[in-house]
Amino acid sequence: MTEPKPDFWYLIPHGYVPLDLNPPLEQIESLVQQVLSLPDEQRDRAERVLRFYTGIITSMNAQDARVCLFGMHPDDQGGPTFSVVTFSTVQASGGHAKLVIAGMAGTAADSSEEGLRPLELPVGLGLLAEEKRSMPVPGPPPEGSDDPRVETVWQGTVALTCPGNSDILVLQMVTPAVDLADHYRDILIGVAHTVSFTDPSLPESAGDATDGDPEPGSVAAMVRSDFG
Repeated sequence: MTEPKPDFWYLIPHGYVPLDLNPPLEQIESLVQQVLSLPDEQRDRAERVLRFYTGIITSMNAQDARVCLFGMHPDDQGGPTFSVVTFSTVQASGGHAKLVIAGMAGTAADSSEEGLRPLELPVGLGLLAEEKRSMPVPGPPPEGSDDPRVETVWQGTVALTCPGNSDILVLQMVTPAVDLADHYRDILIGVAHTVSFTDPSLPESAGDATDGDPEPGSVAAMVRSDFG
């Protein structure tokens, strides 16, 4: 079956890999069998990773995500930190995406509210929002409790308009590495600067941000390093 042609393009940051949001059932069953066949000392960790993976897939499909990127980077102590980047589209209220984004960006520019600001992007005006929030962790609840485990995460969101003026493209990043929020914000903004609605395989798009190497020192170049 031929894959549908995408209607937006972007650079994948260093340290991220795309996840299949519609994996075949046989693939999941094969993963489960591989985990069950591991030695006891490896099985517990592998089961946690598998639960995390299936939890992400379930959550992304519930939110109608178009793209999901999973990232792993070293922290200050040399251990791994994790993050997830998603792309989704939403219908603008009233069908005027540019007016919605412009109005929200104007409000953000005039407001002292922390965590909300306008962005000038190659494809037009965008909006950045960020917050710390608590969310349930995939997997079994703590022993002796029926409630799921809860973890504080940093969540960054960039909204920008799609061609046609009716849809809003939403890029969202979530990571439990709250103390590294500044670095992850840079990555998110860097990815937003590489978004294009022009097919980079077309000759006339040869100079587009998604084609070729970004200019050294540019915002787009940030996505080629671990943390910009």
